[in-house]
Amino acid sequence: MRVLITGSIATDHLMVFPGRFADQFLADRLDAVSLSFLVDTLDIRRGGVAANICVGLARLGVDSALVGSVGHDFAEYRAFLDSEGVDTRFVHVSADRHTARFVCTTDQVQAQIASFYPGAMSEAGEIALRPIADRVEGAGLVLISPNDPGAMLRHTEECRDNGYPFAADPSQQLAWLPGDKIQALVRGAALLFTNEYEADLLLSKTGWTRDDVLSQVGRWVTTLGEKGVRIDSADGVSVQVAAATVLDPVDPTGVGDGFRSGFIAGLQWGLGYERAAQTGCALASFVLEVAGPQEYRLDPAVLLERIRDTYGPDAAADVAPHLPRGGWR
Repeated sequence: MRVLITGSIATDHLMVFPGRFADQFLADRLDAVSLSFLVDTLDIRRGGVAANICVGLARLGVDSALVGSVGHDFAEYRAFLDSEGVDTRFVHVSADRHTARFVCTTDQVQAQIASFYPGAMSEAGEIALRPIADRVEGAGLVLISPNDPGAMLRHTEECRDNGYPFAADPSQQLAWLPGDKIQALVRGAALLFTNEYEADLLLSKTGWTRDDVLSQVGRWVTTLGEKGVRIDSADGVSVQVAAATVLDPVDPTGVGDGFRSGFIAGLQWGLGYERAAQTGCALASFVLEVAGPQEYRLDPAVLLERIRDTYGPDAAADVAPHLPRGGWR
């Protein structure tokens, strides 16, 4: 049975302004702002949570299917994903909308002016999971990551109706969703992914306690940045895993997606939650060392060395048989 990864597929257009935005604004004319900033760099990166996770899974040798909505401008991105071994057969292509796009300009003091265009992502709610699951002979796990809110709710309901185990990963959409919709996304999840801030936001908006959440899900996975990750369950058992060694941190974009790739891979390999979290943290460290969520290269030998250095030889020995043979991917 295949892992289905639902969520956003997007491109990021990142620019740098070699000055300070604040120096260009006139306090008494803010109601009539009309400015253009001459930028000196433009970096276009492939992204989107679902696409990032599928790339990580493919590099670890785990079969997954990408489920999301894109525009008619997706051909080049699709070719890249196909070359990585990502199954893109079930990506919906909009007839008249562009693929979702994040356009951001950053100045010299890290202030940012940005826009997000959801575009074709708005049509993700048209995608039905059951025909996809039938074609791949069942859904071993469905990850419901940030996407059009209607699509997230539809996919969650489909999982419950059809008995597909699912992981709730509301992430960025927690800021926009009301408490009752967040509750609807979480109930019955085999896994719930949040970071520390998102965990507090989820509790605040739903009115639930931590025990309430744990009564609704199988495991609650909370990423803790440089402190690693914690996995909690209703039985009171908590697993804490340290972050993996990072050689030279560059850009945190997509680090959480890398963790999810490694964690899901570990579970698919039957390694258990601690080893899965260690694999996720190790893969996340590679993402942190480059600019862009899919730009890292993965050498199984180097990944094992990092796991061994951080978590010991037993962890590396458990992971080694499951990694793809060969060099960089």
